[in-house]
Amino acid sequence: MNSAAILDTLERASEACADPAPLVYERLFAAYPHLESLFVMDRDGGVRGSMLETCLNIILGLLDGSETSRFLISAGRMQHEGYGVPNGEFDVMFAAIRDTFRELSGPDWTREAETAWADLLSEIASIK
Repeated sequence: MNSAAILDTLERASEACADPAPLVYERLFAAYPHLESLFVMDRDGGVRGSMLETCLNIILGLLDGSETSRFLISAGRMQHEGYGVPNGEFDVMFAAIRDTFRELSGPDWTREAETAWADLLSEIASIK
């Protein structure tokens, strides 16, 4: 996996938008409207922000080869099943992050970035 390409997209996204959480969740809920009801108690966006931060830390950990990130994904799958999120839908958050960051990067999004994110999402999907 091309870690540098992913890190570049993270940097570009942070330069383009100080807080991408609203954009990520707007995209997530547009594609999976039923997930929005899981956040009914999150009136100030704190839970969403924390969840996005966790996802970004998991991504950074995977880029560094961290076993902790792999454990967090496995545990997250089990935890979210308890919330009614089927295992197959757990990964959609990471795809929403990718798609939002692609949009924030605009014409600076590269073929290398696309391939690197595809590899990353494939690795995340393989972690059970």
